[in-house]
Amino acid sequence: MFKLTSLNLNGLRSAATKGVADWVEQLRPDCICMQEIRVQASDVEGRFEEMAGLRGHFHFAQKKGYAGTAIYTRHAPTDVIIGWGDAEFDAEGRYLELRFDTPARKLSVISCYFPSGSSGEERQAAKYRFLKGFFPHLIALKREREFVLCGDINIAHQQIDLKNWRGNQKNSGFLPDERAWMTRLLDAGAEGAGLVDVYRLLKPDTTDEAYTWWSNRGQAYAKNVGWRLDYHLATPALAALARNEQIFKTLKFSDHAPITIDYEFTI
Repeated sequence: MFKLTSLNLNGLRSAATKGVADWVEQLRPDCICMQEIRVQASDVEGRFEEMAGLRGHFHFAQKKGYAGTAIYTRHAPTDVIIGWGDAEFDAEGRYLELRFDTPARKLSVISCYFPSGSSGEERQAAKYRFLKGFFPHLIALKREREFVLCGDINIAHQQIDLKNWRGNQKNSGFLPDERAWMTRLLDAGAEGAGLVDVYRLLKPDTTDEAYTWWSNRGQAYAKNVGWRLDYHLATPALAALARNEQIFKTLKFSDHAPITIDYEFTI
């Protein structure tokens, strides 16, 4: 089995003080994709190059204390792709791709941190720019190789993906255009990208247990007023190999819960 985990850390240094390395040691994933690491190369040096025996690879944001992605892996990649070719969002450290290619197979694991539009119209416009540009990138990648993209997508796709869907229809993360983008991404027809929401493949009907993020306001976590924002998005052949999923709701390294999926293949 290939055990793949995704986790928005809300800061690597912060999560480290909360014991994330000890948890990774116990979980023993093959890869863990991290988002919002909020560190620079100087912060990593001598401290975070490895975690629980896994080697770290990083895409740092130019702005200090902001965004950034990482992948810690048990297996040496054949190539490391930093950024997806968009200057605006590559400067924010939002995309890291590790390739594990063999003569018989082209395979990538991607950690991606989609922009949030919740802070206002300017960032929502940036989010839409990201979605518009990222869609053809994923289509082109799918033509070339199998991949699993793990990440904080910052979109709850369906009504069952958040607690208060009625009250959030005008809020970033559940806007009609965002949800339509996700629908198109998962559409196997001529107009879609044909990717698979792996969690929903395994758990098509779950609601309360599907949430991976809770607001820090009020008693959202205590009352499980959550959103499903963290995904595994895979090409169909890889998605078909998914066997087990687990969302670690009781762990509080950040305001997101880790999500792990076991796939029946090996690197």
